[in-house]
Amino acid sequence: MRKKIVAGNWKMNKDYTEGMSLFSEVVNMVNDEVQGQQEVVVCAPFVHLHSLVALGKGNQKVSVGAQNCHQEEAGAYTGEISAGMLTSIGVQYVILGHSERRQYFGEDNALLAKKTDVALKNNLKPIFCIGETLQERESGKHFDIIKSQLAEATFHLSAADFSKLVIAYEPVWAIGTGVTASSEQAQEVHAFIRKEIASKYGETVAEATTILYGGSCNPKNAAELFSQADIDGGLIGGASLKSRDFLDIVKVFNS
Repeated sequence: MRKKIVAGNWKMNKDYTEGMSLFSEVVNMVNDEVQGQQEVVVCAPFVHLHSLVALGKGNQKVSVGAQNCHQEEAGAYTGEISAGMLTSIGVQYVILGHSERRQYFGEDNALLAKKTDVALKNNLKPIFCIGETLQERESGKHFDIIKSQLAEATFHLSAADFSKLVIAYEPVWAIGTGVTASSEQAQEVHAFIRKEIASKYGETVAEATTILYGGSCNPKNAAELFSQADIDGGLIGGASLKSRDFLDIVKVFNS
């Protein structure tokens, strides 16, 4: 049975005090309200990570993730954070390939392949993001784009290493816009992603791979999205900044 995951991406939000308060609320609410086996991941800015790991220590349902790491192990890369640094403080996950990193920082598939390798080498679990822009969808190229993003950045991995990835489908046109892909649209792409994984690694690996939906997921639409056969949770942006909204999404898996 595939692991169900709801991951929050705070992006560049919350100062230190605000972040500690929000995470404390999330942990307490998870302890009180989450009845299923779903895992909660909070991906926070670097300044928060050490303290969040300490605050969540011992909690089996809440993990801490970073939003990025550098592709090199160490070196003269001023302002960057290595995968090993993240592992050394107890971070478990890292988001790679987010559309904002691709768009604003020019990250391409070749670079992301290197980041994936270094993350896995340092025992981080990548939440690897793929997805198309509005122009790519309207031109009918979205499946080709998703296939190339997946294959060029991750299909060099062994089956054992690929199995450590969480895939997140994020239609770029639905991120932070309030527009959400319909459950049918999202399911169609998730099923396509799983089929591509199966063609490379076989049905067993494909069926065990957790694929998240990211794109304006909120408490009102989460249940319908998560009820789809190939959607195993969400990568949540804006709604993860409000503990009640975030937990209402997490609790979709309680029943």
